[in-house]
Amino acid sequence: VQLQASGGGVVQAGASQRLSCAASGRTVSDIIMGWFRQAPGKEREFVGGITQGGRTDFAGAVKGRFTISRNNTKNTVYLQMNDLKPEDTAIYYCAARAGFGVPFTATSYPYWGQGTLVTVSS
Repeated sequence: VQLQASGGGVVQAGASQRLSCAASGRTVSDIIMGWFRQAPGKEREFVGGITQGGRTDFAGAVKGRFTISRNNTKNTVYLQMNDLKPEDTAIYYCAARAGFGVPFTATSYPYWGQGTLVTVSS
């Protein structure tokens, strides 16, 4: 599975941003897709994920602000981020795995995109 993340940039606090993760090699509806982020000096952390059936899970820090959707025709998964805060500043990665559920640990995902930087200014 090859993943290509895009959509990062610089936004002001309170704004919205949508990240995309285009997949090839597997259909996004057949695999679990996860989003992670890594801020400077911090470990990579789980943001959210979507199962083959469309169920989503999110980390507490983003729940209610971020959503994940999927376009099967474009074979792309999206991370919609609303009400962005400076603490959301990070490199965002999409990841994929087979199996069931949405693991919260980065090591559970064998396939990774290259990351896209989101900077939220106050």
